[in-house]
Amino acid sequence: MTLRGPVLRLLRTHLSSCQQSRAQSVAVLGAPFSRGQRRRGVEHGPKVIRDAGLIERLSGFDYSVHDFGDLDFHHFEKDEPYMDVKSPRNVGAANKMLSGAVSRAVGAGHTLVMLGGDHSLAIGSVGGHAQQSPDLCLIWVDAHADINTPMTSPSGNLHGLPVAFMLKELQDKMPDIPGFSWMKPFLSSRDLVYIGLRDVDPGEYHILKNLGIQYFTMRDIDRLGIQRVMEVAFDHLLARKQRPIHLSFDIDAFDPSLAPATGTPVNGGLTYREGIYITEEIHNTGLLSAMDLVEVNPMLGTSREAVEATASLAVDVIASSLGQTREGAHPSIDVIPAVKDDTEQLRL
Repeated sequence: MTLRGPVLRLLRTHLSSCQQSRAQSVAVLGAPFSRGQRRRGVEHGPKVIRDAGLIERLSGFDYSVHDFGDLDFHHFEKDEPYMDVKSPRNVGAANKMLSGAVSRAVGAGHTLVMLGGDHSLAIGSVGGHAQQSPDLCLIWVDAHADINTPMTSPSGNLHGLPVAFMLKELQDKMPDIPGFSWMKPFLSSRDLVYIGLRDVDPGEYHILKNLGIQYFTMRDIDRLGIQRVMEVAFDHLLARKQRPIHLSFDIDAFDPSLAPATGTPVNGGLTYREGIYITEEIHNTGLLSAMDLVEVNPMLGTSREAVEATASLAVDVIASSLGQTREGAHPSIDVIPAVKDDTEQLRL
């Protein structure tokens, strides 16, 4: 069974009160961190996304917005690789701090928006969310699967490993990496869906197939269409149980012509309409509880216009996840004001 037609309409009707309550308060949290990969500059992502008008955009919606600022990460100067995994202590400590901050924000009733930073931060973001919502499901929108283990990773960069830390089924494949003693796997493979994949490493492909993880490559999106992809994704994640959604969105899911200021661009990505449709449909479930927007790197834009385009796209993704529609996000109006007659206007 797929969530189509009357079934999907019933889900949306049933969730309308949940959607309204979740939309009452949004918390924005910056995580200026880049040690999960080798290209510096992504730590400036939170600033350029805010500078592109994020808070102003969200403030126009029908809920309160709380900008909690940026986390202040401590950096270890001596952080030797472990099994070719680079900067494990820095990445582990940053994610531990982020996990606590996300847990507190979600626990206080906010819908959490985490601004990265590189995608290794999802370890702490999704992990902190899971402390409050252990039954959550995860939608990972990305050109890359980020599910390597230390033994399968070609680069050793931790932004390519975050999902492996989360999955219970990979617990015996993950060594005790320095900096991660606090981290325990919390997610089952059936609670994960990928959208937008087009650059998957051999070890990752084996993991996806061996664990039966639901994923959609760009070829699948071309073949099925984005509407059908979202129907199948929600059927997979929500048909058994309605539960909180964590959206982890890497800006490189988009085609590089739309998001050039990012570290690992791959041709043939999502169009603007496909990416925004994904986020609109997630919002329409009423179940979005937390999201990440990561890998905006202003130092990699070839021009100011390229950086601004990428940051503006990030704002659009976040805003549509939280209720902005392509018809426009408008304040609630219960009644159209009546026309005042001339006498009343004169009296005023």
